[in-house]
Amino acid sequence: MRSENDSLGTVEVPEEVYWGVHTARAVENFPISGATVSQHPELIRGFAMVKQAAARANRDLGVLDADRAGLIESACQRVIAGEHHDQFPIDVVQGGAGTSTNMNVNEVLTNIALEEAGRSKGDYTYLSPLDHTNKSQSTNDTYPTAVKIALILAAGPMLEELAALGTAFEDKALEFGDVLKVGRTQLQDAVPMTLGQEFAGFATTLRGDRDRIREAIAQLREVNLGGTAIGTGINTPAGYTTAVLEHLRAVSDLDLVGAADLVSATSDTGPFLTLSAALKRAAVSLSKISNDLRLLSSGPQAGVGEISLPARQAGSSIMPGKVNPVIPEVVSQVAYAVAGADTTVTMAVESGQLQLNPFEPIIAHSLLQAATWLRQAAWTLRVHCVTGIAANSSRLERMVAASVGVVTALIPDIGYSSAATIAKTALASGRDVADLVVENGLLSREQVERRLVPAALAGGARPENVTKDRAPVPGS
Repeated sequence: MRSENDSLGTVEVPEEVYWGVHTARAVENFPISGATVSQHPELIRGFAMVKQAAARANRDLGVLDADRAGLIESACQRVIAGEHHDQFPIDVVQGGAGTSTNMNVNEVLTNIALEEAGRSKGDYTYLSPLDHTNKSQSTNDTYPTAVKIALILAAGPMLEELAALGTAFEDKALEFGDVLKVGRTQLQDAVPMTLGQEFAGFATTLRGDRDRIREAIAQLREVNLGGTAIGTGINTPAGYTTAVLEHLRAVSDLDLVGAADLVSATSDTGPFLTLSAALKRAAVSLSKISNDLRLLSSGPQAGVGEISLPARQAGSSIMPGKVNPVIPEVVSQVAYAVAGADTTVTMAVESGQLQLNPFEPIIAHSLLQAATWLRQAAWTLRVHCVTGIAANSSRLERMVAASVGVVTALIPDIGYSSAATIAKTALASGRDVADLVVENGLLSREQVERRLVPAALAGGARPENVTKDRAPVPGS
């Protein structure tokens, strides 16, 4: 063990760890969720980028000597590369507006640097977590900046998976382009369409969701770094805000900009709320699509049974041969969690007071978890479900042939009233719509057949346009 001190006294910490007294107190204070900061690698990387940029700016401005700045930079680079991520044991749900996480980062980076310098962990007289690693900074500007970087980093893989899922639906739209089916509104038979049009609609929905997420991510590029405690920039040297942002752009390779009003940006968590809403929209879309897949594949004998989903596992411990739509089911559960996270973010954003929102840790955790779960849900739905969907073509043909909804296509020729009469008669008698129209002298057989060809019934549309948004499959 080694002894470390803070303003409250002395704490013993294990000699082998890179964190120190402030982290030890936070671990004791916040035994809440069991999820630790180490489970959010993007946040750790984002924080290390902020600290590296600060060290470079402090060196350039002459408030930190080159040797200490170099050691801090090197430690940051190792953490950015993925080292020592197990050294962040604090619960993600914590009081103090993220101060505990900032202290944890300061301590870990400092002790990595001390070790590189050939010194003992905890030798803070040479290199201090607060006087050097945290120089010209506050939790209140470093934490939200790190969270924004983390969310931008997490959004990339998530958007790739949503795009790949859209591509999978586009592939199916092309495959099912000539498969006619009965459309439905309010779960009742409507007019014919193609199964390809239905799957193309899924792809288009996901494309719109991705666009909204990209718009929300763009708002995260404005940061309050350099504002320190409340946005006034106290304890920073002249030129620091410009210098640290320049270095942060280089370190992160992100087009970050400084907020025009640092006081406002320090207290305003609105961009997080915008992103949360966009993530919820995408989650709800995924759940709606998943519910459609469950309905369309229901049966296989007594349900809708228009499509077959890949069989993934036995569906019952008591009913032999039963197979459940487990993949769409798990995706919907992810959507429920993301919707719940949006409520959490909403309440946390609303509850900030005056110059700071102290609830940013739960905002960060909620959004990072939502992005991670959405990424995994999109991958799971694509790989384990969508790519293996098959159309039950013979059943679809029979359903279209027996549908009275086709009479809608004859309204321009026979009028709504006559069409309604034909539909009522067909339902009551079970007879074919075309035969009834011809028998009643409303149209000739040739005219009816011309109106009821598949292309005309489906609006003449084959979903060729889906190839315009072809997305690469991650890892391909």
